[in-house]
Amino acid sequence: MISNNPYLAVYFGRFLRMDELDRKILAELQSDGRLSVTDLAERIGLSLSPCHRRVRALEQSGVIRGYHADLDPGSIGLNFSALVFVTLREGDRNAVASFEKAVMGVPQVIEAKRLFGDPDYLLHVITRDLQAFQELYDQHLSALPSVQRLTSTLVMKSIVADRSLPLP
Repeated sequence: MISNNPYLAVYFGRFLRMDELDRKILAELQSDGRLSVTDLAERIGLSLSPCHRRVRALEQSGVIRGYHADLDPGSIGLNFSALVFVTLREGDRNAVASFEKAVMGVPQVIEAKRLFGDPDYLLHVITRDLQAFQELYDQHLSALPSVQRLTSTLVMKSIVADRSLPLP
């Protein structure tokens, strides 16, 4: 979204004003991204063509960034989760860019956030077990560019994950 206004999105160089129907579309798609446009139109009380146009406009404006399957990590053998706090030695533009590019290449990092203050980053790492995490930590995370310090904590239990965004 290019506009800072949460109710507007840029669509082909124009502003798209989101209304209550757009918010209903977004709520339904956050809940079930596999809805057909026919089912979506029925749920929000809109005919098929206008619903399809609205979904397409929301996609093209960048409000809807994509669709994906929500996988259960434990079901595919990824049973270990850790949060890793990263402090960089240098905070200049090149160090930050190098670190961020390198961390994007580590598939076990499923989320990375740049933070204000200390530490500089928060990484959510998922592996099959503690040994796999230790190997990743020793061989890859500690070798990321400009890393001064890594501090990790283990995730005991996930309480809220992948929650739908609250729509205004």
